[in-house]
Amino acid sequence: MIYRLRVILDVREDVFRDIEIQGGDTLEDLHNAIVQAFTLEGQEMASFYLSDEEWNQGEEISLFDMSEGDKSQRTMASLKVEEVLTATHERMLYVYDFMNIKTFYVEVMAINQPMVGVTYPCVVYSYGDTPDYSDSDMEEIDDPDAFDYEDEYD
Repeated sequence: MIYRLRVILDVREDVFRDIEIQGGDTLEDLHNAIVQAFTLEGQEMASFYLSDEEWNQGEEISLFDMSEGDKSQRTMASLKVEEVLTATHERMLYVYDFMNIKTFYVEVMAINQPMVGVTYPCVVYSYGDTPDYSDSDMEEIDDPDAFDYEDEYD
């Protein structure tokens, strides 16, 4: 199955990408798709966090296993998209660059059959420009559910 994910960058101006990815792809593949879609450097640490409908941060799924001792941490490479996101409107948070944190809201907008001839993952819709992170105008949005966009999936 193909997951259409809306990925919203947590900044004042509307910036989001709709990314389609195969359910069998890993969260690391999704991480790479987000990095490319938002033209990020790609050299920084990142994590996904399971989330509820109110965007509360849950379990961390990191790019690398940073745990110590016998207890290992789940990593992006070890989990498939379809193992973490099983239905429309499920949510995750994605945090990139822990020294200069960029937060993204990720929501499943649709789950469909793959289209013949399409290479996944791919960006199917792009709105807004990724801001210059040296800009002091990087104000976070207050309520991601109030994000100003037409929801063509409901």
